[in-house]
Amino acid sequence: MFNLTSCAVCPRECGANRYKNKGYCGEGADIRVSKIMLHHFEEPVISGKSDDLRGSGAIFFSGCPLHCVYCQNNAISHGGKGSILSTAQLADEMLRLEAMGAYNINLVTPTHFTPQIIDALDIAKPKLTIPVVFNTGGYEKAETITALDGYADIFLTDFKYGTSEMAKKYSAAPDYPQIAASALSQMFRITGEPVFKDGLMKKGIILRHLVLPGGRHDSVAALRLASESVPTDKIILSLMRQYTPEFTPDSFKELKRRITTFEYNFVLNEAISLGFDGFSQDSSSATAVFTPDF
Repeated sequence: MFNLTSCAVCPRECGANRYKNKGYCGEGADIRVSKIMLHHFEEPVISGKSDDLRGSGAIFFSGCPLHCVYCQNNAISHGGKGSILSTAQLADEMLRLEAMGAYNINLVTPTHFTPQIIDALDIAKPKLTIPVVFNTGGYEKAETITALDGYADIFLTDFKYGTSEMAKKYSAAPDYPQIAASALSQMFRITGEPVFKDGLMKKGIILRHLVLPGGRHDSVAALRLASESVPTDKIILSLMRQYTPEFTPDSFKELKRRITTFEYNFVLNEAISLGFDGFSQDSSSATAVFTPDF
């Protein structure tokens, strides 16, 4: 279903011949990875306890279909950093992470490399005994998610926006809310409700939402749209208040501050009323300390 000579892997459907040129994502056909590490700062059901030395086996891919103006990983999503790996080498890295004690294989911003990742998982997954996490910005074609059936065990997915206005302003993706809702429904069809063992997720969906400064009403719209797409009691919500303004251009003046406790609690109360359960954050999370050094 994937044709990288006229790329339509992500909703941008830019049509680039990625064997010769870069797509909207900023990447060609070669897999490019910026960092491979045991990651200790994901949700506890993914990374383990805070004092756990094992963690999630994160593979950070270069490039991104979204290019959000406030991206904390902009060194790789915008900056073009990374090293080329073959599909066989990527498979070897997955197996190496498991040998290091990783609780899962955490594929971070993988959308635009989905066909190559599937090829690597064809090699690695029969040998893996840990789950595969598809860690995405949520801007996914339903067809691309369908192709991951049998490959992704956990979807760690954003639901960034509830309105076209915010999605257009900060990610140049006015269709984001509808696209993300459709993708979320497809993810749930694949995983079903969460499965845990020894406090760690083995299957299911973690839905992330980052509250932005001045964006509490959009956040509520996003949660309501998500609640119409999947049963709120059968996914895990991670409601984040870790937005930091350091990564945002000065031209977006409204984003040059942290969110307030009022803004966060406004959204949290709506999440509770909609029946979501999961993870919330206190104000100490709003720091760049938790962003990996790329």
